[in-house]
Amino acid sequence: MRKRQAKKRPLLPDPRFNDQLVTRFVNMMMWDGKKSVAFKVFYDAIDIVDEKKQDEEKTALEIWKDALSNVMPHVEVRSRRVGGATFQIPMQIRPDRKVSMAMKWLISYSRKRNEKSMAQKLAAEVLAASKEEGAAVKKRVDTHKMAEANKAFSHFRF
Repeated sequence: MRKRQAKKRPLLPDPRFNDQLVTRFVNMMMWDGKKSVAFKVFYDAIDIVDEKKQDEEKTALEIWKDALSNVMPHVEVRSRRVGGATFQIPMQIRPDRKVSMAMKWLISYSRKRNEKSMAQKLAAEVLAASKEEGAAVKKRVDTHKMAEANKAFSHFRF
C-alpha cells in the first residue's frame, strides 16, 4: 500500500448509557446521516427489551451486549487462489472485525423481520439473539460450519 493507514477516530459515548459500543452500533444503523433518528430507534428498542425480558437481574443493555456476543463469529472463510484453484480457507477474525460483523448481522436481520417499527424489529432480534436463536445467530452458526467444513485447507493460510 502506498498510503499510510487511516488513524482510528475516537467515538463519543452515547448520552444515555455513556457507552462507545452503543454509539458504534447506532452509527451502523443510521441511514442518510440521521443520527438522532437512529438513537431514538435504538433507545426505543432497548425500552421494549426492558419490558419483554424474562431475566430480571439483567438490564436491557446487558441483554443487548449478550445478544451481540452470541452473534459474534470467531472464524470465517477467506478465498485464496492456489495454483489456479480457489480455496475457502478458515481464518481467525480480528477482535474489532468480530464486533462489527456481529453488529451488521444484527441490524440487517432486524430489518428483514416482520414487526411494525424498526425499534420492535431490533428488540425482537436482540431478545432472540440473547437466547441463542434468531437469524443473526443462525448466520454465525453457518459461518462456523463453513469454516469447519473447509478445515482441510487451513494449511494454505497466508
